[in-house]
Amino acid sequence: MITNTFATIVTFVVYLAMMLMIGLWAWKRTANSEDYFLGGRSLGPWPAALSAGASDMSGWLLLGLPGYAFASGVEAFWLAGGLLIGTWLNWLLLARRLRVYSEASGNALTLPEFFTNRFRDTSKMLQVVSAFFILLFFLFYTSSGLVAGGKLFETVFGLDYTWAVIIGTLCVISYTLFGGFLAVSWTDLVQGLLMAAAMVIVPVIALQTGNTDTSLFEQLRVHNAELLNPFTTSSGEALGWMAIVSLMTWGLGYFGQPHILARFAGIRSEKDVPTARRIAVGWSAISMLGAIMVGLIGLLYINEMDLSLGDGETIFMVMVNALFHPVVAGILLAAILAAIMSTADSQLLVSSSALAEDFYKAVLRKDADQKEVLMVGRLAVILIALVALTLAMSPDSSVLGLVSYAWAGFGAAFGPALLMSLYWKRMNRNGALAGIIVGGVTVVLWKQVSGGIFDLYEIVPGMLFAFIAIVGVSLNSSEPKAEIIEEFDEVEKALA
Repeated sequence: MITNTFATIVTFVVYLAMMLMIGLWAWKRTANSEDYFLGGRSLGPWPAALSAGASDMSGWLLLGLPGYAFASGVEAFWLAGGLLIGTWLNWLLLARRLRVYSEASGNALTLPEFFTNRFRDTSKMLQVVSAFFILLFFLFYTSSGLVAGGKLFETVFGLDYTWAVIIGTLCVISYTLFGGFLAVSWTDLVQGLLMAAAMVIVPVIALQTGNTDTSLFEQLRVHNAELLNPFTTSSGEALGWMAIVSLMTWGLGYFGQPHILARFAGIRSEKDVPTARRIAVGWSAISMLGAIMVGLIGLLYINEMDLSLGDGETIFMVMVNALFHPVVAGILLAAILAAIMSTADSQLLVSSSALAEDFYKAVLRKDADQKEVLMVGRLAVILIALVALTLAMSPDSSVLGLVSYAWAGFGAAFGPALLMSLYWKRMNRNGALAGIIVGGVTVVLWKQVSGGIFDLYEIVPGMLFAFIAIVGVSLNSSEPKAEIIEEFDEVEKALA
């Protein structure tokens, strides 16, 4: 056991060293806040696509989704299907327009800054309110990654959960602090490839080493036929339209995720978007299918070995430890660390940009130069990580539960506002502000109530009410200024 642990530790150290080398390389190329927060808009299609995917899926792909399939069977395909459609629509509807429009709107580096420039909001209310919701929901989102890291180090090395979370947090801070967007995006490229490979290798090897006399689905049918019915729960109860809609509408959340949208703004050229879209959708399909297969095969594996699993979200780690040589296991388990780091670093970066660009520079120090903003951004990474660390200290926290709340919050607060701002000329500043506030507040309030219609995933009412607020307030207040209309028309011509 000591040998196994030692081999795995060595693999982890080598992996982290590689990520730090990328961070140091990016540090040398980071001269100002545009470099730090958007990488100088220099991402090619591969790093843009895999960085968006890896920062999107996070530890949820290797812990939350396999754990969900482990507990619920093919019901997980509703969730994965909704996310795959959402990925495609996000790249199709937003990527190209946001790349062009964010640069046209005063070279906006952050989502709040884009809203402010797009609607000429001299009061900065749009920027401050947007930054507030970013910080609020990212604390939960980042915490989910730290919880995943804690479960990883606790399961693999037998560490105390508290120390496991602290070590995981230090890993993420280490290279996000120095390299910024370039470090995050290029490490995400490596991590995305590693995550996809792990999701293919583990179920394939598990199938070959298990019972090969009968098919996987036949074994599942014998174990519990309800696991193969997408319209029932694992206990045989009807899933119901509300549950199916709640699972499928996870895909709507993509339209408002700041850490994913930043990749659209940072891509090298709008011409790279179609290639990046194909890469992103293909990667997501392979990775999520593999994650679900890990959960389904793991269910049979645990049953055959007569093992008990206290936490279904650790099924990937348990299978890797059991099926592979310690060195190979270390590489595959590093995929979990990759998934955690790829999202947590992006979240920390967007959160730090919200504090540095949208609070510090916009409100406190309007004359701050780029070096000062860059320094504040790096300090913000540490501050936000410490707050998220505090929220992650409970070992009973669910990765999927924390992600679902933050995902809905971002989707409802920013998705409708961004979609409408890119497509509707008549939208004004008041409509944008109303949509962001109504969407974000609806998610927070809806989450506090349960039973009946309130069992519907909070992103649905959040986005619906946000769209209504945007249209209603915009039509009942003054039209946008002439220069705003002119800029919109110019962007439309550039996109034609």
